[in-house]
Amino acid sequence: MRILILNGPNLNLLGKREPEIYGNTDFQEFYEELAAVYDDVAQFHYEQNNVEGELINILQAADADFDAVVLNAGGYTHTSVALADCIAAIATPVVEVHISQPAAREEYRRHSLIAGKCIASISGFGLDSYRLAVEGIISKES
Repeated sequence: MRILILNGPNLNLLGKREPEIYGNTDFQEFYEELAAVYDDVAQFHYEQNNVEGELINILQAADADFDAVVLNAGGYTHTSVALADCIAAIATPVVEVHISQPAAREEYRRHSLIAGKCIASISGFGLDSYRLAVEGIISKES
């Protein structure tokens, strides 16, 4: 099994950005720990990009190379019809994740344009939202 973890805008600032919401852990450090835990996953790959069009290019390329995608689209979750259309167009299943719980935050964060195109959504568990997404993907594939 091959899983892509894809983070959107500002998630490169994890560990520095609003630690009261997003925690103090750098994502690269968390990713390395996550990848070391799962023997069932032959390949983990991680990418982060702040540019909407680049996220779309990465997702389109992932369609041929990965069995699943764990996506934290950041702010594009709430604004990007193009990203939602891309998720709908590819065959690779996508799981939406969020570190915080969007429904408990500002009104504009409470609606996801991508959720309906994803096979699942996980939020509110901090960085463990990614781990829960991976476990869900593995159990769905078994």
